[in-house]
Formats: sequence, C-alpha cells, structure tokens
Amino acid sequence: MEHKNYYVQNEEYAKFLNEQDDSFFDKYYEYLTQSPQASTILDIGCGTGQVVHRLEKAGFNPKGIEVSQANLDIASNFTSNCQFYNGTSIPFDDDHFDVVGSFNVLEHVENPEGFIKEMVRVTKPGGNIVLSSPNFLRVLGFMDYHPHMRSLGAKLRNARTLVRKFLKISSSKQSISFDRMSPIVKDNFEPDDDAIIATNLLEMSHHLKINGCKILSAHCTDRKVHPVLDWILNASPLKYVMFNAFLSAQKMNA
Repeated sequence: MEHKNYYVQNEEYAKFLNEQDDSFFDKYYEYLTQSPQASTILDIGCGTGQVVHRLEKAGFNPKGIEVSQANLDIASNFTSNCQFYNGTSIPFDDDHFDVVGSFNVLEHVENPEGFIKEMVRVTKPGGNIVLSSPNFLRVLGFMDYHPHMRSLGAKLRNARTLVRKFLKISSSKQSISFDRMSPIVKDNFEPDDDAIIATNLLEMSHHLKINGCKILSAHCTDRKVHPVLDWILNASPLKYVMFNAFLSAQKMNA
C-alpha cells in the first residue's frame, strides 16, 4: 500500500491537524507573505485549511492541495480553495504561483526529491519557496520525540551521516537522496510517528539549489521565537545539526 493512502480517509489524523492552534503556523505564514509581489500562493499539504483560510482573510489569492479527503472535508467548512491531489503531480501549470510553500509535509512523501522539483516547477521565476520539515538528522538538541533523533548512538550516527552527505555534495556536485525510514505504528499516535523520510536542512537546501533556486534563509527554528534567541540559534553552521529545517528560497530566472 502506498504510504499516502494512510492519510486519505484517516479521520483521527485530520482531527489531530485541525486541533493545531493558528500560532503553530505563524512563521510559515509570515514567510509565505513577506514578498511584496506575493499574491497567488500555493500551500502543498494544506491539511484542514487553516493557512489557506488565513491567507484568504488577509486578501491573498491562495490555493491548497491535499492527499487526504478527511482533511478536505473539514477544510470545506470554511474555504473552497482547497482541493485533492495525487501526492505526485501538482495540478497546476509551470510558473503559476508567486509563492509556493509546504509545512511539515516533506517527511511524509514517498518521493521527496520529486516533491521539491514539483514545488519549483509551479513557482514563477523570481518567486519564493518556503519549505519546512523536522531535522531527523539532528545531532544537538533536546526533547527528541523520534527514535531517529533520540539517544547518543542516534546522534553519533546522524553526525556521521551528515558529514558523509556534506562531503559528497561538496566533491561531486551531484544529487544525493534522502534516507528513508520505516513509519512507527503504535496505538497512541504522536507527531511524526508516520514519517518515512529523514528530512534535514542540508539536503533540503541541496535539492532546492540543484532545481535552480537561491537560498534566501536557512533556519533550525520553524516557530516564532524571540529575535535574539532566533539569531543565536541560526548564526552559525550548527543550525544544520539542531532542531528543525525551515528554508526560504527564490526560483532564479531561466
């Protein structure tokens, strides 16, 4: 069974997403809307439509796409701008949107490399891309909620993996593939138990670059925190081994 089918009619998962407070998306929303040219905005993996609805109320022209019909059923209660898609091909023409974003979705898709390529394809030249996921290859951190991050052994393994991937990117300039993981199945669901991709800031940056994008900012923080703390956490390359992966990029002109 394709992993995306786990979500299609998963009402429990849809309920979990719908219970997220709007502040959970504040940084993502800010980066989607920070460009003065932003008008048409695509939210990929829009969940139950919170961000799309917020963009509508602010006067933008948003669209949301989602693989889960259970999520779309909830979203339809307050927006008509969310639609189903197959999780592979984004149903819009090339160079269609001013801004394209995806928040905590990449770790759940079966072809993350193709997912990023599709994001870039539907973005207008000069337009912005916002991409956020957990850093499953974190080396430093606390409150590690997933086994891929937890324990000293996991952190040492992650450090070796990141060094290996960095050297390969630096020496060959060729594409590398994200590591795959097995989803965790248990009775009491926790965030990212269902993740199947070891997303991380290094590889997400790399795939945006090889698809013709310039990185505008790379953060290990995906939520709004005090500006001083945010600067401290993101001022050095240590951001590549901590917490999360939050990127903004610009699609360069062909």
